[in-house]
Amino acid sequence: MTPVPMVGRAAELAELVRRWSHVRDGGPAPAAVVSITASAGIGKSRLVTSALAAFSPPPAAVLYGVARLHTPAPYDWLAAVLSGRDTRELPVPADGLAWLAQDPHAPSERYAPGALLRLAVRTVRALVGAGPAVLVVEDLHALDPASLNLVGELAAAPDLPALILATSRPPDAADSPELVARTLARLSGAPGAVRQHLGPLGPDDVAQIVTQVHGTVPEHLAGAVCERTGGNPYWLVELLAATVGRGPQALLDEPMPGHLRPGAGSAGRDVRESAELTAREREVLGCLAAGMSNKQMARTLDISIRTVAVHVSNLLRKTGSASRTEAALWAVRRG
Repeated sequence: MTPVPMVGRAAELAELVRRWSHVRDGGPAPAAVVSITASAGIGKSRLVTSALAAFSPPPAAVLYGVARLHTPAPYDWLAAVLSGRDTRELPVPADGLAWLAQDPHAPSERYAPGALLRLAVRTVRALVGAGPAVLVVEDLHALDPASLNLVGELAAAPDLPALILATSRPPDAADSPELVARTLARLSGAPGAVRQHLGPLGPDDVAQIVTQVHGTVPEHLAGAVCERTGGNPYWLVELLAATVGRGPQALLDEPMPGHLRPGAGSAGRDVRESAELTAREREVLGCLAAGMSNKQMARTLDISIRTVAVHVSNLLRKTGSASRTEAALWAVRRG
């Protein structure tokens, strides 16, 4: 199925481009901050991806980090940013960097929390350099407390030439509602900060997406599809994928997949019907489809287990999967 366009977010996208222009042109410190909140499947990641593609000129650096899905650990966001990077030139003590990168061979004697936070901020500053840069914080609602504290510090950091884009579900959907609520309030309280909350798509937006696949459809049919999917882009694209090659009436006749019913976990991520995967991610996806464990993948691909975990996390996000099994099925369905 041809990837459907992003619709219904023109104003939000334009705001992100304006904020980037402010950073690009050397706007006053601290860093610009945009917090994007929405319920599962509404399109937070899609908006960020579209914004990154629209920024001109492109950022000098993009630091992307996401929470680990199952076993969060301190500084998960920064550990994801550091994964695969050459960190030998960073002006940070090697033992402290090992802690921040979650190196399994890090010294057993840990830094004090305050000292480690200062090292984390210093590390990000070094990675940003002269900028301008974009810091993408995905799934803030699932981040560990240390990462949340770091993001708050970066939002208030003076003279940081960066735009911070943080996506999150509402606090009441987080593992630590109060902590996430405080962090979002901290980000929103930064000078010049923007808070965007994405709602479901309306009937006109749904009609525009359906038209891309089926051509012009009756207004009543688009309205019925909007009602069936609740205007949730993830559910809509899944329904379109399930009915590809059939007429538009199938959008009303096809039973909604069980995993798309309200409250189901796999609706929690933006679907990628045509995910843009790196060569390494495709290798990892092939190993997932073969049923390999992280240790087996690390041995097969000659990379660290931590690097495997980061690739798996990225694959789950990009493919809209809630589990390794779903990602494997995603791979099998697409050959």
